[in-house]
Amino acid sequence: CSFSKYAGFTGVRLGWTVVPEELKFSDGSSVRDDFQRVMTTAFNGASNIVQSGGLACLEEEGQREIGVLIDYYMENAILLKEAMESIGLRVFGGDNAPYVFVQLPEGKSSWEMFRENLEQAQVVTIPGAGFGPGGEGYLRLSAFASRETIVEACARLIKTMAPKER
Repeated sequence: CSFSKYAGFTGVRLGWTVVPEELKFSDGSSVRDDFQRVMTTAFNGASNIVQSGGLACLEEEGQREIGVLIDYYMENAILLKEAMESIGLRVFGGDNAPYVFVQLPEGKSSWEMFRENLEQAQVVTIPGAGFGPGGEGYLRLSAFASRETIVEACARLIKTMAPKER
């Protein structure tokens, strides 16, 4: 589990993994022991301040604050989703995660749409191609911004992404 998205720890790496003691490789050796060896060899651990932040997130007050943040960003996701749907684009997500995937019109690459949005609307989007071959033809929008920024981005994206009259 990671605090990155859940608690807004983006850019700060903190999480945990539970490896059951009963889990064994085909030769009978412990997956848990091997995982422990790899992690302690490859990773020096999170700093004290990051660990303290993680512990605060798990406390009752931290859980309440996270709930408020999640609600806020999910409202932003609804705005993004509705903006794209208002111009007839098919949208996925935005219901259970603060990301909205927009299916682009046929023939429009995700990098091409990224460039148009950046140059014409001055809005940074994420090309779906960055998520592998299945992401091509889509654009990811992130709800992680202030409400004012999201509202402005929606207005700009509508102008840039609306199907052009022929």
